[in-house]
Amino acid sequence: MKSYGVSGTVFDWFSSYLDDRSQCVRCSKSTSSTSKLLYGVPQGSVLGPILFILYTADLLQLVKRHQLLPHAYADDTQIYGFFITSETKPLLERISTCFDSVSEWMMANRLQLNPLKTEVMWCSSARRQHQVPLKPVLIGNLPVPTVSSVRDLGVHINSHVTSSTHVTAIVRTCFAVLRQIRSVRRSLTRDALITLIRALVISKVDYCNSVLAGVSGILISRLQSVLNAAACLIFAVRKSDRITPLLRDLHWLRVPERIKFRLCVLAYHSLSPWYCTRIYCQNFTIGFKY
Repeated sequence: MKSYGVSGTVFDWFSSYLDDRSQCVRCSKSTSSTSKLLYGVPQGSVLGPILFILYTADLLQLVKRHQLLPHAYADDTQIYGFFITSETKPLLERISTCFDSVSEWMMANRLQLNPLKTEVMWCSSARRQHQVPLKPVLIGNLPVPTVSSVRDLGVHINSHVTSSTHVTAIVRTCFAVLRQIRSVRRSLTRDALITLIRALVISKVDYCNSVLAGVSGILISRLQSVLNAAACLIFAVRKSDRITPLLRDLHWLRVPERIKFRLCVLAYHSLSPWYCTRIYCQNFTIGFKY
């Protein structure tokens, strides 16, 4: 903390927040013995993610020293590199060396790099996929296999850098949920059914849909089929019936308009940050809500 200019009374605040903490497990009326916490931050706390980011800030500089680019979100760290076909081998060696350095840094700072949760993906156009290396990248003596797609904060990214994998995952999940809701349709009121579909289906269609701006009409139509099926389930009509009046009665925008709306909201918040930032002071806690 002192490397960030935190000292004196403020440093004592952080020390008192982290020191002399204990934990136990309670189940019904039974309580386990209390254990003292020697490391870490309180789970679910407001300061937890911020303190973790400060604690691991040196890791980003470590990655940059290997001529690679880091991207971090809380405890999710990604490493990027660029290459041309003739530079494949040097990049592989640089990545492997960087992984070893990251692993050593984590061990020295009481953190753990889990190779089983580490993935490597090579991105290129479909015509050049045969030129990318397929052999695993070594972390020490443990090989990390290459994959064709990864899940980044709920968004699926494939090696072709297209949205087809993400859309396929959304459509598959949503239709599976709709089939389960259909089985209990007769036991639900109209309002309960709409609430359930909004929470379990529409939320998945809208999640991070701004990344779908500019995708092909085929992918948009696949997402629209989810909304159409949900509307048909609510009104108990056939798929061949007109869907526009149903969407209008539900006040549901079509998928292209939902994407445009999300982009407009993001642009407005970027231009008017004061509108989306609020400070709450309650129980001596100050937090930011976006």
